[in-house]
Amino acid sequence: MSTLGPLRLLREPSNASEGNHSNATVGASGGWCQGLDIPNELFLALGLVSLVENLLVVAAILKNRNLHSPTYYFICCLAVSDMLVSISNLAEMLFMLLLEHGVLVMRPSIVRHMDSVIDMLICSSVVSSLSFLGVIAVDRYITIFYALRYHSIMTLQRAVITMASVWLASTVSSTVLITYFHSNTILLCLIGFFLFMLVLMLVLYIHMFALARHHLHSISSQQKPPTAHRGGSLKGAVTLTILLGVFFICWGPFFFHLILIVTCPTNPFCTCFFTYFNLFLILIICNSVIDPLIYAFRSQELRRTLREVVTCSC
Repeated sequence: MSTLGPLRLLREPSNASEGNHSNATVGASGGWCQGLDIPNELFLALGLVSLVENLLVVAAILKNRNLHSPTYYFICCLAVSDMLVSISNLAEMLFMLLLEHGVLVMRPSIVRHMDSVIDMLICSSVVSSLSFLGVIAVDRYITIFYALRYHSIMTLQRAVITMASVWLASTVSSTVLITYFHSNTILLCLIGFFLFMLVLMLVLYIHMFALARHHLHSISSQQKPPTAHRGGSLKGAVTLTILLGVFFICWGPFFFHLILIVTCPTNPFCTCFFTYFNLFLILIICNSVIDPLIYAFRSQELRRTLREVVTCSC
């Protein structure tokens, strides 16, 4: 089994029959329509790397009291969302291997229930990752534009309410998605949410960079060295922009896949695109591998704590 179980449901349109799929692929022709045969070992390796990395990020944030702030709590939640991708991948692979080798014997109904649980994990990861990226962007925006009022605006209580709300919404929406995954309306809602969060983050980042550029021009004209606060704000905005870019590259093909399912389920070129579903899954797992690296190398405090965590564990 070379596909991630939770996203198997969305591999191709339910209204595209097997015959239509075959004819479309033949009609589009060409070797590029054959898709990619990605070995299970690659899924397992990336899943393990992602799981270890994100566990280290969570451990570092919990260990260092200097990182006990709303911003790092949101980053910790994003790491947990990335861990859901890894856990669902590893669980599905182990589950399928045990079934294929006869080690685990289960009734079809139980297998379907297990599959649904894994489906909910990955769908919760999609929604929560998007949501926390948006929350982190808003938090950074408040830090830059309302620096003096930040602690009164983003209190610990509000941060906890925000995190709880995101996890609750992610769980509910994933349940609805798994229950009605054949409905185009549900897919359109998921696509719309993805586009909304992208637009929101882009607007916030553009505004932050516009302010940072204005500050740099003002400092340059007055021949004054940049302050640590402004430098840190600009660095934070760059970090979040990198995160957004990585997320878009890794998740974009999958959401484009969903758009094609809704708009052209039997079109020859669309069905060719569907054959690369395994590649989209690899990109999704790569996103959960890359995110912790960005935190570690762009936050000096977190990088130092990560080093302490790794040293203690050794």
